[in-house]
Amino acid sequence: MTAPGASVAQRARGKARLGARLRNGRTAISDLHMSGSAKLLFPRAKDALQAVYLNSSGGVTGGDAFEVEARAEPGAHLVMTTQAAERVYRALPAETGRVETRLTLGAGARLDWLPQETILFEGGALDRRLNIDMAGDARLTACEALVFGRHAMGEVLHDLRLRDRIDLRIDGRLAFADRLHLHGDAAETLAHPAIANGAGAVATVIHAAPGAATLRDPLREMLPETAGLSALSAELLVLRLVSVDGYTLRGHLAPVLRRLSGAELPRPWMI
Repeated sequence: MTAPGASVAQRARGKARLGARLRNGRTAISDLHMSGSAKLLFPRAKDALQAVYLNSSGGVTGGDAFEVEARAEPGAHLVMTTQAAERVYRALPAETGRVETRLTLGAGARLDWLPQETILFEGGALDRRLNIDMAGDARLTACEALVFGRHAMGEVLHDLRLRDRIDLRIDGRLAFADRLHLHGDAAETLAHPAIANGAGAVATVIHAAPGAATLRDPLREMLPETAGLSALSAELLVLRLVSVDGYTLRGHLAPVLRRLSGAELPRPWMI
């Protein structure tokens, strides 16, 4: 209960829902909803429907809540990115920012989920979930990147609350589940040789498609020593990449995403 006269902090809310459908040989919008601080922009693209997500509140802090839902219907090709890197700012001790993303791919559909990095600041609190459901003959390339403070500014995170979850289901079967939990001194945890060996940025890339494993060896030749790539099945590749900072991470990550998508990255990546 709030005491009389006490101020109540304003919290950001946002929901975005997008459906993509194949129509006359091209992918077009079939469903669109935006509310609160969640906005979608649609730049012109030649071969796919491209959507750019924007959080107009300027970042995420404790008590904020955002939901993104994207669906590529059978045969459609949807590319999603963000206008800029997301920022997770200091939160009050009892509050956590929440971000939930749900992706659905129908038969023969293709979805490239390519948000720019999420930058975590000292005192930040984030609970983030990525849930993906896809048909067995669909094609998915998904990337999530985290940057633990701005290295060039000398930022070190000693107070962080982070829960990050990824679940991928193919034809209803759980094919991949990933969990990251950092609570407290993130710099101390990341310094451990078996965790990140002092790295300040990490990316996870998932590529699920028929024959995906054939790309394993060519991709490994592109990676630095701080990356690992595994073929979990003939249809599923998972890559983890750590770097000293976000700039270096992006330099290694961008060529991999271009190879997996077979196209240039969305224009916001170049700005």
